[in-house]
Amino acid sequence: MKAGSPATPRWRYLSVCCVLIGLAGVLMGRLVMLQVTEEGQGAGFLREQGAMRTVRTAEIPVYRGLIEDRHGTPLAISSPVVSLWANPQQLKDSPRLAELSALLGVDAAELKDKLALYGNKHFMYLARHQAPDFARQILQEAFPGVRGERAYRRYYPAGEVTAQVLGLTNVDGEGIAGIELAFEQWLQGIPGKKRFIKDLHGEAVRDFGLITKPRPGKALSLSLDLRLQYVQHRELQRAMKETGAVAGSAITVDAWTGEILAVSNYPVFNPNNREEFDYGAARNRALTDVYEPGSTIKTLTLIAALESGEFTIDSLVNTAPGRIRVGGKVLHDPRNYGEISVSKIIEKSSQVGVTKLAQAVGHEAVLEVLLRFGFGTQTGTGFPGERAGSLPSMMHWSEIEKVTLAFGYGLSATPIQLAQAYSILANGGVRQPLTLLKQDRETLPLGTRVVDAQVAQDVLQVLGRVTGSGGTATLAQVPGFSVGGKTGTVHKVGATGYLDDQYVALFVGVAPMKKPRYVTTILIDQPRGDHYGGGLAAAPVYSRITEEVLRIRNAQPDRSSAGALVAAYRGAQQ
Repeated sequence: MKAGSPATPRWRYLSVCCVLIGLAGVLMGRLVMLQVTEEGQGAGFLREQGAMRTVRTAEIPVYRGLIEDRHGTPLAISSPVVSLWANPQQLKDSPRLAELSALLGVDAAELKDKLALYGNKHFMYLARHQAPDFARQILQEAFPGVRGERAYRRYYPAGEVTAQVLGLTNVDGEGIAGIELAFEQWLQGIPGKKRFIKDLHGEAVRDFGLITKPRPGKALSLSLDLRLQYVQHRELQRAMKETGAVAGSAITVDAWTGEILAVSNYPVFNPNNREEFDYGAARNRALTDVYEPGSTIKTLTLIAALESGEFTIDSLVNTAPGRIRVGGKVLHDPRNYGEISVSKIIEKSSQVGVTKLAQAVGHEAVLEVLLRFGFGTQTGTGFPGERAGSLPSMMHWSEIEKVTLAFGYGLSATPIQLAQAYSILANGGVRQPLTLLKQDRETLPLGTRVVDAQVAQDVLQVLGRVTGSGGTATLAQVPGFSVGGKTGTVHKVGATGYLDDQYVALFVGVAPMKKPRYVTTILIDQPRGDHYGGGLAAAPVYSRITEEVLRIRNAQPDRSSAGALVAAYRGAQQ
């Protein structure tokens, strides 16, 4: 100590030491609290804050359930893809923007403008659902802020052949139409979750493990037979070219099980190509579009006549002179058939004969049969957008309205409703619920009797005569098999009423007649030219489809020849 300098007071020295020791104690206590204890803003708080900045939760994508036909052939599968995304804040000022846009196949200026639109956001999709090889090529270039995420994209191997019945999914893999929508809960899996640590640049550096395990969607087996689906698709396309029609539908049902074996429509669309998607072509017209069923309903009028007890199929009805006045309207036959049997009335599709049957039994009896056979209600397939059609409901019926109901005017129905009605006849009068799902014979639901078995047998006998010589559907014959059915030709309705030059041609057929099982409905919308009737436009399509149905389903031939008319017609079409 320098001479003459004043001595430091002891109390001041001690005070400074105490303050320093106290500060050291506080610091040590704080360190213990933060790193050891769990109370307050301690170790737990620090871990939580650290996790907020570095630990992230990621979704583990799962594939959607497989859809397959009755034989296990895949109809809809989920293939792995990669969606490319970027952090706009890291990418927008990159000098490599032009290089990235070239690889993506987009205009560089458009990409720059898109990045600018996202402002201060940190996520933007660059390209979704890309092939893994293509995505890998982009990611290997290590563009700033560009990342990839795994996903699955729906692919339909049969393309347009099964498009309208399967429907499709949106970009997020959710069902939005058809079977994909109807069975969304079954097909849609549950994504898993995992934790990971990210670095300063947002890259995953370490996984913490699963939070929840991913659960893929469940497989779905349909009643469809892809082989028959291809046949229907091919023959319906051919019919559109031959008739010049604007639309058409075909549906084949196994009457014993209620399974829908094939359903096709025109126009078509390719579900694997969303760039040219047409919502109009995506409709499953066989289930969603309604039409007046025309003369195909005369079969149901026949049932009402037989159930009345006043008629048998051999009862005679006088149709002379080939026309009849009902109210203020005159109904005509193509010619005067004179006195003919009830069976012949259906064979010739006689308007006069059906009118007399309807007047004898009353429109209430016809309406009751229509209700029993499922008209005016959905078939119960559960298909999204299926229509119920409509039956007339009036307080006061005019004389002509009572009659026109008997030959298929004044009501509306879908092609599948016609298939259901004729399936009841093919199944001996028992209605088996229609379904798009493959059925197990051992657990097949019990059907409901709709009409007496003998009445069903008598009606089938008449339908067999419709396709025979002298009937209206000789071109529906199938080589080696006896078939039956009913034609229908309906004027379309316009703004001013029925149109004279636009028609809907229909045919509903049952095969084979010795052991009825397969029912097919054909509808041709607006066929052009002279061959616009159900017997000329729709019956040949039925013949070609049913021949393949019976072959593929291993049905045994029940006749040596199906008539030269079929062969002659087919030869003329080649």
